[in-house]
Amino acid sequence: MPANKVVAGVAAIVVIGALGWGLLKAFEPQVQPLQGQIEAREYNISSKVPGRVEQVMVRKGDSVVADDLLFSIDSPELRAKLQQAQGGRDAAKAMLAEADKGARQQEINASKEQWLKAKAGAELANTTYQRVQNLFDEGVVARQKRDEAYTQWQAAQYTEQAAYSMYEMAQEGAREETKAAAAGNALMAEGALKEVSSILSDSQMRSPIAGEITDVLLQPGELVPQGFPVVSLVDMQDAWAIFQIREDKLSEFTKGTSFKLYIPALKREADFVVNHISVMGDFATWRSTETGNDFDMRTFSVEMRPTAAVADLRVGMSVLLTP
Repeated sequence: MPANKVVAGVAAIVVIGALGWGLLKAFEPQVQPLQGQIEAREYNISSKVPGRVEQVMVRKGDSVVADDLLFSIDSPELRAKLQQAQGGRDAAKAMLAEADKGARQQEINASKEQWLKAKAGAELANTTYQRVQNLFDEGVVARQKRDEAYTQWQAAQYTEQAAYSMYEMAQEGAREETKAAAAGNALMAEGALKEVSSILSDSQMRSPIAGEITDVLLQPGELVPQGFPVVSLVDMQDAWAIFQIREDKLSEFTKGTSFKLYIPALKREADFVVNHISVMGDFATWRSTETGNDFDMRTFSVEMRPTAAVADLRVGMSVLLTP
């Protein structure tokens, strides 16, 4: 057989083989990577204090650490309430001190002098009554005079007893019940002051964590209602990848399983571990789940966290998982 015919035959076989291989690969099912995206913990920082934004210390893109001052709110009404609470606290403390200390020495001396005065009056009334009684016995004065003297003596004795009781009360000071009530009022006033002070301190908002400022919603001079977010920040140290997995593929994902994910924006791979699988599924809206078997399958959210910090990772970056 001529050599050229052999070469032509071999070439034909090679071409036919190549065409067959090409057709085989063309009709072979292609493995499609699963696409997810990066999410991270976001914080919306708001204040319990309504008022006007006084200062904003950060801008979008700034990095902050925990306890950095983010913004402050000016509230004249709250400052007025603080003054009222301070005045109430001081008044309650003064009343408690007065109850604990008791009457002043001048008041005790005055009560003693009133008692001595009443005592002297009672002694005089008694002497007068005895004289009138003697005269009555001799028939010199009428019974009416004797009865009047007796009544005046009895009244003087009661006045002396009342004055002595006031003197003793001044010496003893306030009753225990009065002291307890004064102590309770002082405690209530202190609690009211702490409550107002706590709310006022919330007008100076500090960062709860280290992160990056993603948005500043209000500027100095603008009114802010209670609970309205002024600054938003994200913690990229608390980031994860989220995938929407069809239920027929869910068995491939179990908690603790490691995967290598490709991050196109960073042009690199990173190790991630499944840490959460949603307990409730949703009908797919991200991509069609029709299987041709007359029913739609649900999708489940699967979260994966990086095993180590990934530099330059950003929220919204795509991640690819090749099954």
